[in-house]
Amino acid sequence: MVQSIVHIALVVKDYDEAIEFYTKKLNFTLVEDIYQPEQDKRWVVVSPPGSAGTTLLLARASKPEQEPFVGNQTGGRVFLFLHTDDFWRDYHEMVSRGIEFVREPKEQPYGMVAVFKDLYGNLWDLLELKDDHPISQRMKRGEGLS
Repeated sequence: MVQSIVHIALVVKDYDEAIEFYTKKLNFTLVEDIYQPEQDKRWVVVSPPGSAGTTLLLARASKPEQEPFVGNQTGGRVFLFLHTDDFWRDYHEMVSRGIEFVREPKEQPYGMVAVFKDLYGNLWDLLELKDDHPISQRMKRGEGLS
């Protein structure tokens, strides 16, 4: 059996400002932006540069009960983990683009990590795993992350 996680839904306030942030600040690729008239919403998918794995589905809050979760989908915990092949390159690039880091870079037993906020306040790890980490080993074998 082969299965994978294709999309993770991220509740956003506005499609266009979210697209702008992810494509301009994080350098993600806009994979799809399709209007769905029957539901009066858009199917918006973005992906990190060079990734062939899981993508983000930017889902606009469409009901009042969804709005409080914009920027706080996990109650203040780190929500998403952006893996990079060069931590310092991406860290410096993100800082130059105005990304707010709330925890400075730190060497951990598993690799380099720093925590940043997206445009709504969701917390992300920027992460470069050590070569001997199990996920690094999977990626070297071409198994991907999803």
